[in-house]
Amino acid sequence: MLKDKNIVLGVTGGIAVYKAVDVVSRLKKLNANIDIIMTESATKFVTPLTFQSMSQNFVTVDMFKEPLKWDIEHISLAQKADIFLIVPATANIIGKVANGIADDMLSTTIMATKSQVIFAPAMNTQMFMNPLYKQNMEKLQNLGYEFIPPGEGRLACGDIGPGKLADPQTIVDYVVDHFNKKKDFKGKDVLITAGPTLEAIDPVRYITNHSSGKMGYSLAEEARDRGANVTLITGPTNLQKPSGVKVIDIKTTEEMYEQTIKYFSSTNILIKAAAPSDYRPLYYSKNKIKKSEGDMSIEFTRNPDILRKCGEIKKAQKIIGFAAETEHMEEYANGKMKNKNLDMIVANNISEKGAGFKGDTNKAIILKNDGTRKEYPLMSKKNLAKIILDNIK
Repeated sequence: MLKDKNIVLGVTGGIAVYKAVDVVSRLKKLNANIDIIMTESATKFVTPLTFQSMSQNFVTVDMFKEPLKWDIEHISLAQKADIFLIVPATANIIGKVANGIADDMLSTTIMATKSQVIFAPAMNTQMFMNPLYKQNMEKLQNLGYEFIPPGEGRLACGDIGPGKLADPQTIVDYVVDHFNKKKDFKGKDVLITAGPTLEAIDPVRYITNHSSGKMGYSLAEEARDRGANVTLITGPTNLQKPSGVKVIDIKTTEEMYEQTIKYFSSTNILIKAAAPSDYRPLYYSKNKIKKSEGDMSIEFTRNPDILRKCGEIKKAQKIIGFAAETEHMEEYANGKMKNKNLDMIVANNISEKGAGFKGDTNKAIILKNDGTRKEYPLMSKKNLAKIILDNIK
């Protein structure tokens, strides 16, 4: 399955090093060629001989050790790698790379490689939750580095929470998926909107909707994995920002409108998966509105229609919309596609079990402006993202 694939595996110092041995074993059984770089700290947990035996390759530790062959070792490994995998990845190595520090063989080789670098973090829960670590991780994600999310559970230090190295099979599956991704969107600029918008009433209140952003984020990750240059305009969500994607955070519908129009002219495909508010309060109170006797009325005004505007000004772009309905789903979706000059629309009935907001699943009917119609059963939003991109292609 991984025959002729060259994987450089970086191993850093943490108790989870023993799991990295299992990762090497599993990758080797898939016929991958594995070169290993260990930090000095990692050798305190597991000897280089163990990794050498499992990988059937020499293990590199000391940057200044006499080379086994005449080449500049960190450069040759950096160029050889089809992917660069760091298991376990400590907060230290992640912080080094995020700040351009190259002071040992591993960090130097990571700095020199042009291959995809994938971190599998493992650390104490409090370290994982530390804002400095979060900042370093997000910085690297924005630069295109990928992270395999850690698991949760009891850690070696006794803490219970996030920071546990992902299961070895999860790591191996991630590597296999990396190599199996088709790159049929390579070179395409894809603009995706996701999540809700917030419309403030006063400093403490706002109106919004139940959109979680999961569908849009899944689409962004799938488009990225298939080679697209992805820009994600997102309202407030609780989701981790996808790595390798340009992320633009907004709050209001007007802000989403401005950013979408800004990037629309230079995009090939717009996927409008967000759920922006159609209306906003006509007047914003700078002070908190105090409770009083009787009912309260708020006057609303229309927000700009982002999809309609893009449909009016589009040239060669393809526009894909979404229709979340509770009745007359196909009728409303077809009307929206026609009125807003869309090429395709994804319709779903949010009142059906498993197909509403916030969940991890969805079921949909995909309608195209050539009159074709395809219906899909309940599935994960990640799988639906693949199908949506297949239909766009």
